[in-house]
Amino acid sequence: MVLDQGNRSLRLRTPRHPLDRRAVAWWRTQLLLTVAAPVAVLGLLGALIAPARFWLLLPAAVIAVPGVLVGVLLPLWWYKVHRWEVTDDAVYVRTGFFWMEGRIAPMSRLQTVDTMRGPVQRIFGLTTVTVTTASARGALKVKGLDHETAAELAERLALVTQATPGDAT
Repeated sequence: MVLDQGNRSLRLRTPRHPLDRRAVAWWRTQLLLTVAAPVAVLGLLGALIAPARFWLLLPAAVIAVPGVLVGVLLPLWWYKVHRWEVTDDAVYVRTGFFWMEGRIAPMSRLQTVDTMRGPVQRIFGLTTVTVTTASARGALKVKGLDHETAAELAERLALVTQATPGDAT
């Protein structure tokens, strides 16, 4: 894919930068907490309701075993796939699991730049940078950046957005 950028063109390519390594632990924590909630409820009910113990603990195990495997292995794959890069011309992002998505946002199309730190992200010192563009596909998100890196990136992109003439449409 090539986007015309005046006298230059932007090519869809693999971005250079990986996310912060702590993103693996952040993703793991999110996945394992998601699995832990139903397993804990089923386990507690199984412990309290003796006649239904088997029928409550069986689904708890059926959820827990693959859930733990997914929680341990999937973040490693995500870390290998997810990439980002910012050049003078564009923001490049690659994400995905089975279907990998690569996106380019030319600097001239940027509208807003936001940062977000959820409670679990704060524990790991990570931040998400959201770049809103004049695109029907929506914003580009770079999740799992070190807080300092994200602040520098947001500042750089905000300056570019402010300095770019026009209304980014």
